[in-house]
Amino acid sequence: MDYKNFSLRLIYSIIIIFFYSIVLITNFSHVFYLIVLIYILVCFEIYYYFNKYKLIPFIYVIISFIFFYNINFTYQIVYSFNLFILIVISFDIFSYLVGNFFGKNTLTKFSPNKTIEGFIGGILVSFITAILFLYYFNTNIIINIYSILFIILIILSAFIGDLIESYFKRKNNLKNSSKILPGHGGVFDRFDSFLFSIIFYSISSNLL
Repeated sequence: MDYKNFSLRLIYSIIIIFFYSIVLITNFSHVFYLIVLIYILVCFEIYYYFNKYKLIPFIYVIISFIFFYNINFTYQIVYSFNLFILIVISFDIFSYLVGNFFGKNTLTKFSPNKTIEGFIGGILVSFITAILFLYYFNTNIIINIYSILFIILIILSAFIGDLIESYFKRKNNLKNSSKILPGHGGVFDRFDSFLFSIIFYSISSNLL
């Protein structure tokens, strides 16, 4: 395991979570503008660092943004949105950790660092984390078949988002989408799971 890279990922993750927490505490509706900034940075990376096939990634990000834009950022969705964020982050972190420590079997050809062990570990930990979140915070989200399907759907869409971004990078012969976030491979790399899963959050949030 590359501990230097892991340390950088940890530091920047803490910084990102810190800023998100500040915005969340002060005014939840301003989370919208924080995420808009992420979309702008991702578009910047695609424009400046992707040498070819730029149009398809741009269309992908625009579609993601349209679904994101349709979310009404009021306090009525604060628990479901934070549950969504928690699922995406925990899946991303623990699929990375489990894959690095225990991964032996490659999951996809175009993303050799992703392993079956990491995928399974990420699913299990993010699912358990989501259930604990609902119990601990005693949210108004009822744990039933719909909320469980919501959790599973977000986990799987987060994984697909990761694969999509990896595919775009491979087509452009890139290891990282940029060097804006050292240790993360770039903003697109860091938020790849979010960009696809937000589509399904936007569609399915009314089930909670």
